[in-house]
Amino acid sequence: MRTKTLLLTAFVGALGFTAAQAQVYSVNAVGYVNKSIPAGFSIVANPLNNGENKVADVFGANPGALTVYRFGDAGFAINSYDTDFEEWTNGDDVINPGEGFFVLNDSDAAVNITFVGEVPQGDLSNALPGGFSIRSSQVPQSGKLDTDLGFPTDEAVTVYQYANGAYSINSWDTDFEEWSTTSGPVVGVAEGFWVLRETAAAWTRSFSTSD
Repeated sequence: MRTKTLLLTAFVGALGFTAAQAQVYSVNAVGYVNKSIPAGFSIVANPLNNGENKVADVFGANPGALTVYRFGDAGFAINSYDTDFEEWTNGDDVINPGEGFFVLNDSDAAVNITFVGEVPQGDLSNALPGGFSIRSSQVPQSGKLDTDLGFPTDEAVTVYQYANGAYSINSWDTDFEEWSTTSGPVVGVAEGFWVLRETAAAWTRSFSTSD
């Protein structure tokens, strides 16, 4: 596509662009994404590169009573923000674009988080292991998971999206080459989701804000 739909406001050197479908005249695009994290559990993702992507930098100062649950081979790693001491259990824990993770907002109202950083560009690769994993788009775009975001449908794969305390489930049928729901999974910016595959694969994209 000549134009990428970027749901962020980016500033490139002295040049800024605002709103979707904007032209960018530089290789690097730095900006921000506002994300509302509801009370309770949700699956979130870091949409931008912020230095080393340490959780303390990604979520910024005083994000509120949040707990991050990252899923891996050993199960969930739990990282909580202490509002009294104003620090994370492990502030150096890394959450890169392309990962997804549960966030528990232990308050009665939504929390607005502003992610700040650089848009991932170039030839991108996101590892999808066999079995369960939690993943997200590596670039801050919303759209249909396969046709807009390039998610691979090379085998029978199931995607689980979580919102409002419940899952919506979409499975890819390799015989009919279609999803189990009419629209298929549609993913928002900074949204994570479960992926279930039989075998490992790579979710690859070549992305540039100048295309």
